[in-house]
Amino acid sequence: MAPGSASYPSGVRLAELLLERVHEFAILVLDLEGRIVGWSPGAERVTGWRECEVLGQQFALFFADSDRAAGEDRRELRQAMRDGRAEDTRWHVRKSGERFWANGVTIAVADAAPPFLIKVLRDETPARLAEEQRVLLLHELNHRINNTLATIQAMVEQTLRAGGVDEALREDLSERLIALSAAHGMLVENNWAGADLHQIIQRTLAPYDQGVSRIHADGPPVRLSPRQAMLMTLVLHELATNAVKYGALSTPQGAVRLAWNIHLGEVGGRHLTFLWEERGGPTVSAPTRRGFGSRLIAQSFAGDGRARIDYPPQGVSCSISVALSGVEETPAVNAADRSRPAD
Repeated sequence: MAPGSASYPSGVRLAELLLERVHEFAILVLDLEGRIVGWSPGAERVTGWRECEVLGQQFALFFADSDRAAGEDRRELRQAMRDGRAEDTRWHVRKSGERFWANGVTIAVADAAPPFLIKVLRDETPARLAEEQRVLLLHELNHRINNTLATIQAMVEQTLRAGGVDEALREDLSERLIALSAAHGMLVENNWAGADLHQIIQRTLAPYDQGVSRIHADGPPVRLSPRQAMLMTLVLHELATNAVKYGALSTPQGAVRLAWNIHLGEVGGRHLTFLWEERGGPTVSAPTRRGFGSRLIAQSFAGDGRARIDYPPQGVSCSISVALSGVEETPAVNAADRSRPAD
């Protein structure tokens, strides 16, 4: 049938159909004082109140007590009348006392006579509970991983001590396990969606800066994948411990500069270039053999990038170039925040 030959609902009838049949949304009509003057069937399904019970009452009846006491309902009305709309996402309360998580918007209809407000809520409780369960499981997983790492650390320490392994080597291994555990914790905080590079630097290097602000970091916002965040944490740990023992951070005048940038490759892939540069420490010479830390750094990004350590006399430098794998940039932040010391 051609569109012109059918009898489609008018605007008023279409609104009525929406109110009647869109049951997953609660739709309210409010006067300018926030009193309920219209109530959809969906609002009854979502909140549990019938229309005859709520007409004339304040729409704050399904706000939590703490939100009402804080004036959140009045703030929402003021914002809607000032800006034309106000959005909120919070826990609300059904008639039964059960909480439900809802995303809503209040829209001012100022050109009507009389003017009024429309509030639309969507019950998103199942998705919210699923997200909370996921976060809970992630934290439980992290707790178990940390316990496992602590057990491994104790077993390794006892085994190496019984075998007469040098104490310094035992401490190095223990510190690497601690760095690995800290990286796991940071990823859990970010829901295993990767981590911001500046956050990684701050968390990993803060113990080595000793409040003197000798570690300076500067670069644009960039988020590393979980795997790359773990690797970067371990690399930074190796560089920092070496700098404290032998390099720039072993003297009061020494300092470390970290700088990075991102660019697009020939086929549009995003790439990170990263530089660790030490200055002001003892004169440097290339080691006669590569230790475990040097090998770990050199092999860390094999497959999707490279890492190189150089030993100029003025201080160790490490350059990393790596393709970023399936993560988005973090929101832009103030340049002063990006360039502040890593403490």
